[in-house]
Amino acid sequence: MKLVTVLMLTALPLYCYAGIGCDLLDDMISTTIDPDVDVTEYINNLKDFLPGEETEKAYTFMKECFLHQSEETLEKCAKTQQAIYSSFWCARH
Repeated sequence: MKLVTVLMLTALPLYCYAGIGCDLLDDMISTTIDPDVDVTEYINNLKDFLPGEETEKAYTFMKECFLHQSEETLEKCAKTQQAIYSSFWCARH
């Protein structure tokens, strides 16, 4: 689970540096971390970005992993996300 989080958050500076999709990516990550968003709602929000059934299964698995995390872990993910957005690379966008 932590590896998935690290890989997902590592990609943020690249998207922000390119200046494309920051808002979409921010929304996607926020709903991934949010424990109040269930799997069905999460997948429905991302339907336009899921090219196939295998990708949908992977995102469903990822959301379920986040739903099984403690509040402390979710707070740390949110703090990491904000640290990346406040970084040198994302500050320009």
